[in-house]
Amino acid sequence: MNENYEHCKKWGDCNGYAHIRAALMKPCLTVPIENEKLILGQWQQIVLVDFDNRPREREIIVKVIKQ
Repeated sequence: MNENYEHCKKWGDCNGYAHIRAALMKPCLTVPIENEKLILGQWQQIVLVDFDNRPREREIIVKVIKQ
């Protein structure tokens, strides 16, 4: 990343590209559960993607809503 890029100069972290990539992804996901199992299609899976260029502490929140 070019250090003259405005994001690098303003924030000092040179990860503007990570913000662009993250903007193309959904920040949350709703998955139905039946009989204590996730209802996913045969080829579906849940993945976490972190586009940042350095390690940071992250928090994942799982919320179960019962009908």
